[in-house]
Amino acid sequence: MTIDQLRQLYSAKPFRAFDIHLADNRTLTVEHPEQLAFSPTGRTIHIAHTDDTVETVDLLLVVSVKPRPNGAQRRRPRA
Repeated sequence: MTIDQLRQLYSAKPFRAFDIHLADNRTLTVEHPEQLAFSPTGRTIHIAHTDDTVETVDLLLVVSVKPRPNGAQRRRPRA
């Protein structure tokens, strides 16, 4: 995974939600472009979650990035 590949998904018009798969088997979802920020060096990305936390990820840990079908958002469990 390169920073350029991730930037292509991020800047696609129209934007489509996508999943970022990490080496530790976690999946992070980017549902809106404002949820993702790039470090100036391009080595890390910052993903904002709906609970107002921000996760910093080293791009060396990103295994793959997969667009969601039709930009579909992740389903949230009913309360």
